[in-house]
Amino acid sequence: MTSPTRRRKPTPAVYRRRRLAVVLLALLIVGGIVAVVAWQPWRAWADAAPQPTAGAPASASPASTSPGAGSSPTPSGSAAASGTPTPRVTSSADGDTGAEHDGEPAAAPCTTGDVTVSAVVDKSSYGTGELPQLSIRLVNDTDLPCLINVGTAAQTFEITSGSDTWWRSTDCQTEPSDQVVTLDAGQTVTSAAPIVWDRTRSSVDTCDGDRQKALPGWYNLAVSIGGIGSVEPASFTIR
Repeated sequence: MTSPTRRRKPTPAVYRRRRLAVVLLALLIVGGIVAVVAWQPWRAWADAAPQPTAGAPASASPASTSPGAGSSPTPSGSAAASGTPTPRVTSSADGDTGAEHDGEPAAAPCTTGDVTVSAVVDKSSYGTGELPQLSIRLVNDTDLPCLINVGTAAQTFEITSGSDTWWRSTDCQTEPSDQVVTLDAGQTVTSAAPIVWDRTRSSVDTCDGDRQKALPGWYNLAVSIGGIGSVEPASFTIR
């Protein structure tokens, strides 16, 4: 009878390789857990889900960018921030009179005693090459809403120096339009975008030609909107 074969005892090198394999396996497991926690695929799926978006409110009257065309007034920054409503469009050039708005009776037209109109410039003095930016501000001083035409056809800007009229927005105006809005009680609105005066003299005969450059000195801006003129001019100098 033969004696049983004795099992060879693993060498120290084998033990080291086994321990190294165990350590590597442990590191792979830990690394996988860390990667999953850091990646957080459930957040990626949540972020990929469509989110509802609030509809942007439409402007009551889009600003015109045409030179001399004017722009329909919208609430000023301070008024809009405090919750002042945008003027409600009541009628436009398409002939819609809007006798009632959401069941409300039609408001009466604004008059000179109802509304204060102001001429506004962005600076009181302009250096060489700086172009004045002109705006209109109007305030309903009453406790009742009223109707006013704020379209470009109802706006005028006029710059004078003494008795000399230098520039009128209506001299070279193109495609004027009407837009009647309801100006709520106590509401203040300003031009959606200012008109830029190019510091030249205007006339209906020079719309496409060369114009005389304005001389340094004092100038005054007067405006009107909806048939109501500014209480006093806005004065400024150019150099």
